[in-house]
Amino acid sequence: MNCRYERNGIIAEDDNGELMAKADFCAAGDGVIDITHVYANLALRGKGVAGQLMEVMVDYLRKNGLKAVASCSYANSWLQKNSDRCSDVIAAANEEVPIACRIDGQH
Repeated sequence: MNCRYERNGIIAEDDNGELMAKADFCAAGDGVIDITHVYANLALRGKGVAGQLMEVMVDYLRKNGLKAVASCSYANSWLQKNSDRCSDVIAAANEEVPIACRIDGQH
């Protein structure tokens, strides 16, 4: 998995440049981003690719001194399920929201 970092996202590609997964995010406050969407290539769903991308996201957050909330239901669920190893990058506001889906009318 080769990752490319963009202004508002991370794109994971295979060695042939084919899209494997993508995570989109936007600013959500001082030092906080909102993970708005995590996508895995249809052919790769269920194979852990989105989870691998979330690991990359956690590393990105740590390296940049950021915290995250997640309006994407997958990202929200992943952060909560893995909070024992990534609690340092989860913004307090994210813990108040149920795992289901945090869509607030803006997404």
